[in-house]
Amino acid sequence: MYTGHKAAIKLLFPFAANLVSIDESGVLKIWDVKSESLYKEIQLDFTATAICHPPTYTNKLLIGSAEGKLQLWNIKTGSMIYEFKGWNSCVTSLEPAPAEDMMAIGLSNGKIILHNLKFDVTNISFTQDWGSVTRISFLIKRQLMITGSPKGTVVVWNLEEGKVDSLIIKAHHGPVSGLQCLPDEPLLVTSSSDNSLKMWRFDMSDGSASLFKIREGHFKPPVSIRFHGTDGASILSSGNDSSLRVFNTVTEIANKSFGRASYNRKASKKKGNKWADPLIMPPISTFTSETTRDKEWDSIVAVHRGIPTVTTWSFDKSKMGEHKLCHERFKKNVSGQKGISATCACLTHCGNFAVVGYSSGHIDKYNIQSGLHRGTYGEPIAHKYVRGVYVDTLNQIMVSGGSDTFLKFWNFKKLNLLSKLELEDTVSLFSWHTESSFLAVALDNYNISLVDIDTRTIIRKFTGHRGPLTDLTFSPDSRWLVSSAMDSTIRTWDIPSSSMIDILKVDTPCVSLTFSPTGSYLATAHADRLGIYLWFNKTLYNHVSLRPITEEDQITEPLPLTGINQESLECPIDEDTDEYISKGQIENTITMSGLNDARWQSILNLDAVKKRNKPVQPPKAPAAAPFFLPTIQSVDFQFDLNRDSQTDTNTKIPETVMQTVFAQQLLKATSSQDYQNLFDQLKLMGPSALNYEVRSLSPEAGGTYELIIKFLNLLNEISIKNKDFELIQSYLGVFLKYNGRALAQRPEAINSIEEISKHNAWEHLQNNFLLCLSIIEYMKNN
Repeated sequence: MYTGHKAAIKLLFPFAANLVSIDESGVLKIWDVKSESLYKEIQLDFTATAICHPPTYTNKLLIGSAEGKLQLWNIKTGSMIYEFKGWNSCVTSLEPAPAEDMMAIGLSNGKIILHNLKFDVTNISFTQDWGSVTRISFLIKRQLMITGSPKGTVVVWNLEEGKVDSLIIKAHHGPVSGLQCLPDEPLLVTSSSDNSLKMWRFDMSDGSASLFKIREGHFKPPVSIRFHGTDGASILSSGNDSSLRVFNTVTEIANKSFGRASYNRKASKKKGNKWADPLIMPPISTFTSETTRDKEWDSIVAVHRGIPTVTTWSFDKSKMGEHKLCHERFKKNVSGQKGISATCACLTHCGNFAVVGYSSGHIDKYNIQSGLHRGTYGEPIAHKYVRGVYVDTLNQIMVSGGSDTFLKFWNFKKLNLLSKLELEDTVSLFSWHTESSFLAVALDNYNISLVDIDTRTIIRKFTGHRGPLTDLTFSPDSRWLVSSAMDSTIRTWDIPSSSMIDILKVDTPCVSLTFSPTGSYLATAHADRLGIYLWFNKTLYNHVSLRPITEEDQITEPLPLTGINQESLECPIDEDTDEYISKGQIENTITMSGLNDARWQSILNLDAVKKRNKPVQPPKAPAAAPFFLPTIQSVDFQFDLNRDSQTDTNTKIPETVMQTVFAQQLLKATSSQDYQNLFDQLKLMGPSALNYEVRSLSPEAGGTYELIIKFLNLLNEISIKNKDFELIQSYLGVFLKYNGRALAQRPEAINSIEEISKHNAWEHLQNNFLLCLSIIEYMKNN
């Protein structure tokens, strides 16, 4: 971090291993990037507006000013070398030209000057008619100069002929703030304050450029965001720029723009990329989507700010649909109907119908495929002002809420009122969880009521926000409810315990939020912010102690910048979280070993695993001649070919069977601690080593009956403690598999096995499981 400026920083310029900064008071500071220390400070006598380093001019900087003059400085000595008088216009851009000593100078009056710094002579000048020159760049191989303008137009100049070569009209919706040609490539990269980065390729037949690649977001802050689909990869977003976009959480390549809402889409398309289009509709205030009929017809219904017309959009085709849903009563401009607007909408789970609520109190049902009106709820109106509508999964019940403090339940098909539920205050907005039939209702008193649609009762109430609620969303398992409000807090409520488990204070209020269907992310949109922010669910990656919290536990979290870094990929762990350390053993319970399942599951099937891994045909050793070949005693050297192989009459020395180290220690074990130490040794062994140790206990494999009894005593001693339950069962199974015949011949061994069976912890645990299941089933049925 570099600190030292007392005024706002106006210009930044990287220069070799240094960073040059100029503030509004005219102070120029040169910083050493590596040590972050101040190298030199210079006080300028004019208002700097542009800065550049002329190539081949060592340690030199050219600085343009608002007064029109330019100064050439040596930053090593801190002295001014030369001052150029200028052209009585503010210098807005500086760019070195391909020729030596040449500098392209852009002015606020639209002039571009190609000036020779060495002789202080102007070689040629151009004038553009689209305002001041914001940026300059050169396409060297084609002898082209490219300039940007405040109106978003990019001008391509032919340096050889001294005239305009081509234009990119409305390349951006805002001023061209960045413009750079890529070296040795016919490519141009431009950026603008319209939140877009575009790459242009000079590949047209007339030599002009066409759009090659684009990365863009909303030109104005987003208003509403929702995840679409079940994979959690697509986020639908509507913005104040009247556009609808989809952002992909995996890769930006899949980001798409559905275009801007228009009263006449075809006419707007003919106008081209014109931002001030009179046919553009107001921004989308809220929308709803379903995936059931994505391929057949439109699957998104959007409500626009201040008008009664509701538009449909196709996610599959990534464009605005043909239907505009509006009842005839709003088209006739009847007296008293002015100022009516659609306020909320809900798309049925089947994707066939849309229910729309209006500020006039009307609720209408439309068919999405045809766009026709299919009915009205309420006579003459359903509410004074409709704030929310919801349809259950089976299209049986439609729920509505408004400014009259009532939730009303309607028969979806017959359109008649079934019942109503009075709330403590007027409704602000709805959010629902389809699978659980939960409806979260935000009220104007900043509280939240959770309603069960099946029983039509309020089952939870959440209080704590200190400002109007802006949005609600459920977690995929319907265990959490996340809310945002104008008090700049995002709160997470645990529904089963009816308590707040997380509170987050952000820089600016969250206007919309949505939970990923996979539970991995929470996406938020904030006031006056162009981006969509992703928050990952820490409970999926590490243990988090979730407990009820209060307002004092509130933490302030600054909104992250665009992009990620390596540190952000690491899962943060709260240092003040009390880590719960489990006891080694709890009374009347069994404890597992915690070892990998493969360490004990494969022991019983080790023979089958070896047989499966054994090759079908073992490799054959090559036939080799004996080292000593038999010969016949004669004058001539001859081999004895008729001699039969003699039978080896040598007797082999019998091998002495040695006991393993584990077996020797087992024979010496007498106390409980000795048995525990031996069992710990077994836990460290792999499946093959353990199998060998158990096999070697049998008298047939060199063991003794005393070893068998000792091993049973070891298992009995450990089973009494109810620890390492699965390991004991696995070891006992292997032991009985290889030593069952030897055990049958020894009554004392049978007594030891009966002693182990007395500690059948699983039978006790199974009885507890059955008891709990019986109680739960009884409570569900009653």
